[in-house]
Amino acid sequence: MGIVNIHEAKTHLSRLIARVMNGEELVIAKAGKPVVQMSAYHPEKAIPKRIGFLKEEEILVPDDFDRMAQDEIEKMFGVR
Repeated sequence: MGIVNIHEAKTHLSRLIARVMNGEELVIAKAGKPVVQMSAYHPEKAIPKRIGFLKEEEILVPDDFDRMAQDEIEKMFGVR
C-alpha cells in the first residue's frame, strides 16, 4: 500500500487513479498522518438499496389493519 501526501495527490491525481485501477491501494496523508484510503470501486460489492424492493409485488393490506388486536391492546393497558 503506497502513501502519498496531499500535494502529490492533487498534482498527480490521474496517475494515482490509474494505479488504483490496476489494483493498488493508496493512502493520502496530511502532515504524515493517513487521512484517506483510495481503492478501486467494485459495484458488485456495493450494498443494494432496499427502496422499492417489493415494487412488482401485490401486497394486500386488510381494511382493519389500523385496528388489529385493538381489543387485546386496550385490555393489556387497562384502557377499557
